Amino acid sequence: MSKRKSPPEQSELVLSPTTARVIQLSAEIQATPPDDIEFMHTVLCQVGLPRKRTKETRFERNNGKASLLITAGEMYNDGHWEKLFVPYGTKPRLALFHISTEAIRTKSRTVAVGRTISEFMKRLNISQNGPSREAFRAQMNALCACEMKLGYGSRNLNARPVDEFDAWTKNLAKDSTIELSEKFWHELKENAVPLDPRALEGLQHSALALDIYTWLAHRLHRVRGSGERLTWSNLRLQFGQEYTDDKNFKKAFLIALRQVSAVYPDAKLEQVRTGLRLIASPPPVPRQTVVSFQKVIGSEP
Repeated sequence: MSKRKSPPEQSELVLSPTTARVIQLSAEIQATPPDDIEFMHTVLCQVGLPRKRTKETRFERNNGKASLLITAGEMYNDGHWEKLFVPYGTKPRLALFHISTEAIRTKSRTVAVGRTISEFMKRLNISQNGPSREAFRAQMNALCACEMKLGYGSRNLNARPVDEFDAWTKNLAKDSTIELSEKFWHELKENAVPLDPRALEGLQHSALALDIYTWLAHRLHRVRGSGERLTWSNLRLQFGQEYTDDKNFKKAFLIALRQVSAVYPDAKLEQVRTGLRLIASPPPVPRQTVVSFQKVIGSEP
């Protein structure tokens, strides 16, 4: 007669590195306010880049009155213009977080991005192996060459993010730079959403989780009254273009939302039969932390 196997002790349970890191960062976020702040444009917090590669050269995402339209650009390389793709996935998102934050911190639209591509990837906590470097370079070229239009209500803004990109030349004596376009830079200064860098670190494995986090960071502290209800159909229009059906989208969204809730513990949401109810919540970065940051860099609160 075989012996019944005892259940594993808690100490024997093995968490994935990603889950373990999310748990660790969640504990830190609940214990202390952030030492630093990262930023993202308010429209890009509501409507994000594609999460998967698209064959189309034009990508549109909408959320209520906010809309993002990205068109793939071209880059001059070795005597010819190369047609690029629409930037997608986690890498251009992480780059935009860093570039936007450094522009606000230094009060300049010219941002240093390291002497080498590996140095910049290290700043973003991205693996620097050979294939990863080439994939990252392709994404940066696509991001810097793309055309971007932001819409909100009846307002339209042609705001390509980058005017000039010194793409890690062989001159290692100085940092390469990215120069934000004047329009994007002006809009960013006026409409930046503060984000906790520890939360971004914990979610950097998932473009969907990053999008949900930035959306909630922008949205929840603006909720009034008894809350706002969003149906699964509405959420799929905003987040689910890459999913083939409602069931797959809902499953992926709820998995990502659990991770987001871990690193945004003050976020208040309820799952209801038809979707989600958003409840007024504090922003992920306390107001006092933002004010202290603005004083340090010499900006008006």
